Parts: sequence; structure tokens; C-alpha cells
Amino acid sequence: MTDQRRPVATADVPASASAAAGAGWRLSLLALAAGLVGWAALFAEEAAHAVGIWASSAAYNHGWLILPIALWLAWERRHRLAALVPAPSVALAALGLPAAALWFLSERLGVMEGRQFAALGVLYALVLATLGWRIGLAMAAPLLYLVFLVPFGAFTVPALQSLTARMVDIGLDWTGIPHYVDDLLIEIPEGTFYVAEACAGLRFIIATLAFGALYAFAMFRSPWRRMVVMVLALVVPILANGMRAFGLVVLGHLEGSAAAVEADHVIYGWGFFSVVLLLLIAAGLPFREDRGRPPPLTRPGPAANRPAALAFALALLALAPPAGAAAAAARLDAGAAALVPQERALRLTPPEFCTPLPDGALDCEGIHAAARMLLFPPVVNWDQVAAARRALTLSASDQDVTFDVPIPGGGAFRARQPASQPGTVAVAAWLDGRMAGDGLRTRARQALHALRGDHPGGPVLVVLELRNDSGARDGQRERGVLQRVLAAQRAGVLAEAAALSVRR
Repeated sequence: MTDQRRPVATADVPASASAAAGAGWRLSLLALAAGLVGWAALFAEEAAHAVGIWASSAAYNHGWLILPIALWLAWERRHRLAALVPAPSVALAALGLPAAALWFLSERLGVMEGRQFAALGVLYALVLATLGWRIGLAMAAPLLYLVFLVPFGAFTVPALQSLTARMVDIGLDWTGIPHYVDDLLIEIPEGTFYVAEACAGLRFIIATLAFGALYAFAMFRSPWRRMVVMVLALVVPILANGMRAFGLVVLGHLEGSAAAVEADHVIYGWGFFSVVLLLLIAAGLPFREDRGRPPPLTRPGPAANRPAALAFALALLALAPPAGAAAAAARLDAGAAALVPQERALRLTPPEFCTPLPDGALDCEGIHAAARMLLFPPVVNWDQVAAARRALTLSASDQDVTFDVPIPGGGAFRARQPASQPGTVAVAAWLDGRMAGDGLRTRARQALHALRGDHPGGPVLVVLELRNDSGARDGQRERGVLQRVLAAQRAGVLAEAAALSVRR
């Protein structure tokens, strides 16, 4: 007797249909590959900036692992594509329009993270336009994981620093340890602790979020359980960072030396966070849902009655809006790109304990204070102003000390004392006669100014630098001198900067 059972594979699928499906996959993947080449050319600056952040910032070193992890997630889900065929979609190609609008707005505002998220949105539009929404849904996990390619979250550092200092303050009140908190400085009888940018916990928060997303996608299938994992991946490291900082201060109190604890605080911190991460993993294991192959998320659906070659046209259609946005931005920036800020030395008004020098600087009992001003073109993108400020005040080491110095009348200078060399540098910006930060409101005002054309008055940056003539490091004394020197400049340097920033 012969076995009447037919093979499972393609038993009911005509050879012609199978060949057509194979050809559809080949053409759609070729169209996607061609679109990715164009996408890489359009967003080369955004990609290069992200790679530079991965290489230079300890908070984003994990960025090198994101693409390999996304590819692994896609490979683990390859069985979901077995019954699917590409279905190029004109409607999904139109998703490139809002992504292009977001890119143009972010470029005008000078927000690189916004440009990078917009580039990622264009990538999603390209994938969906050439392959269809069913394949996009089947590969949702690896596509969503690409979000962590963008180095986001740096704007939260000041808030995280303040939150950490507040949590330490509450803990010390509870324990009864004598202490004094001045912004980010925490003083106990055994010494002084400073909540630096590196101690804000951002690096562990971002890394925990990236790991939490991988854990959620690999171990769970329920959207609610995945959401719980991501909420815990955000909340737990924030609370743990406050506990870590409090523990270090208590350890300094018990050992009788804040300096001894601070020397090894990075090692203590990572050891503590490693334990917290292991506890999070262990807490999720009893609820895992990764056993067995999950059922397909999508049904094959009716075969798309469209020529597969349409995918090439749709790839171009998805890239057309961002290409147009990039061309418009380049045209607007053509006149301002070649312009550089004008630099001028400033004559400082001496407080009582300082002696004026012939070049306009001050000798403040052995501490040399000098100031300069950067005058930016009126049509400049605020990103150039923010980049100049970051270059002077962004911490390059865990041991750098950064703080704000309020000035009379409102506003504050951002100051940094680098660990690599003695001295202090303080920077502030003005726009439209007022001190300005790097927030969206400031960026939007300057973007509108740039669109209106070249008029007198533009962003102004004032830089004040202190140097101990003896070459020794005396951060506390320099901080006091900085506060008194800035307080004396209200009617001089500060008023001049405000006047020059007013558009007339």
C-alpha cells in the first residue's frame, strides 16, 4: 500500500504561486536595500553624531550592541515570515511626510535627538512601504528596539542630579547624621560630597532601559507584562541611584573620610547596580512566557494584487519628503553656515577685593579672572550656541564638578571645574535681552529670528574663566570668587550682553 498522506510543505500551493511569492520577496528586499542606501546618505550626519556619542560617553557605550541585538531578535522571529508575502503600500509610504516634518522642525530648533528620531521614523516608513504592515508587525520587536540607537535622555541630567541630592538629604534627615546641603553639594563632618553629572544615574538608567526592552521582548509575550518590565526598568534605577548616593555618604560618615569613599565611588556604584539588575531579572523569571514557539501574530491574508516592482517606486516615495526637507534646510543655512561668532575681550568691573589689570582682567588675591564674549550671527541655528556652551561646560570626567551660579536679577551661569586641570570656567547665554538656556522656547525664538532674516542683534555667550596664579587647585575658593565677581558685573558685562542680544 502507498502512503496517501501528502507532504506538509507547499502541498496546496501551486508552483507558479510559490515562484511569484519568491520573486516578490526578492524584488521587495532589493527595493528595501536600495532605499536603505539612500536613507544612509540622507542621514549620514545624524548617524555620525550618534556613533560619536557611543564612543565618547559612558552612558551610551551600549549603542554598539543595539543593532546586533535587533538582528538577533529578528532572527528569533524569522518563522513568522513563512506564510507572509510583501505587500508594498502607497499609504504607508506617506508616513515619510510626518517624519520629514519632524526632522525639519528639529533641524530648525537645533535638537539632534529629534533629527535622529525623525530619521528612525523615515526608516520605519521605508520598511513598511516596501514590505507591508503585516511584515512590519511580525518584526515589530527588532524594529522598536532600534530606538536605543538614538542617544537620548541627556537633558534629564540636571533634574536627576537634583533628585539624587534631595533623596540623600531625606535619608540623612532620617538617620540623624549632621549635614548641610547646598544645591548639589552635600557636607557632613567627615567631608564634602558633590552630586556630579556622572552621579545622576543616567548611564545606568539608559542601560537598564535597553536591557529591560531586550528582557521584555525575549521573555514575555503579553503587552501588559512587557509594559510592567519597562516601567520597572525606569523607576528602579532612579530609586537605586538615590540609595547608592545615600549609602556612599553614610559610608563616608562611618569610615571618617569622604575623600576615601569618593575615590572608589564608581566601583561601589556599579557593584550596587549589578546587584539591583540581577534582582530585577530574578523577579521576572517566575512570570516568563518564552517556553515554546509563539503562535503567528498575523494571518497571511489575501495576496497583494500589486506588481512587486512597485516597491522601488514606494522606496523613492518614502524618501522624497525627507530629501526635500534636507534641501530646504540646507538652503536656509547656506548663508549662516560660513559665519562664525565674533570674539571680544571684556573689561570686568572689580569687586572690592579685586585689582583691575590693564587688559581688563582682575587679580582677586591670587586668582586671575578674565572674561570674553562670543557674538553669534543673527541667523545662526541655536544648536551652534548650545554646542559652544557644551564645549566649555560639559563634564568630560566623573571627577569634574559642575554647578550653577545665580546672578542678581535672575538667571545663572553654568560653571565647571575640570578634574584634568585647575581652574573654573562659567558660561551664560543671552537672547532678546534675557538670559537663555537651551530649552525648546529659546530654540524656537531663535529659529523664528533666523527665518525673518539678518537683523542687528543675535545670541550672545559670555565666558568667565578663573585661574589660580599659584597653579594649585582650590575649587571652593574659586567658587566664592566667581560668585562675587559675577555679582559685580550687573551694570557692566551683563548689561552689555543683554543689550547686544536685542534684535532691532
